[in-house]
Amino acid sequence: MPRPNPAQLVYGSATVMCSTLAMLLLSETRSGVWIAVIAFVALALGLLVALTAPPIRSTSERREAVADADAPGAHSAVDRPEPVPAQHAAAAAAASSAPAATAGLGARH
Repeated sequence: MPRPNPAQLVYGSATVMCSTLAMLLLSETRSGVWIAVIAFVALALGLLVALTAPPIRSTSERREAVADADAPGAHSAVDRPEPVPAQHAAAAAAASSAPAATAGLGARH
């Protein structure tokens, strides 16, 4: 199991403290058993947050990722979709027939 980084430790600790305080204030419990249950739930929640927080990448890893993305061969022509040809003939036929169909609507007989 990888070792958590400082940001993950801070996220988990803050989650434990805030969730414990919130649950104790909202439940208004005075029983030792329920306080222990709340503390256990808060610790589990903090552990979940710490493990699911995204790890921080080092500066050298970020530089390598940016260099790989900016490489000239990184994007090939296979990745790009083919252009869709315009259908000008159908649009022109529809435009030319529309005035002929409506020409007699305003005419008086």
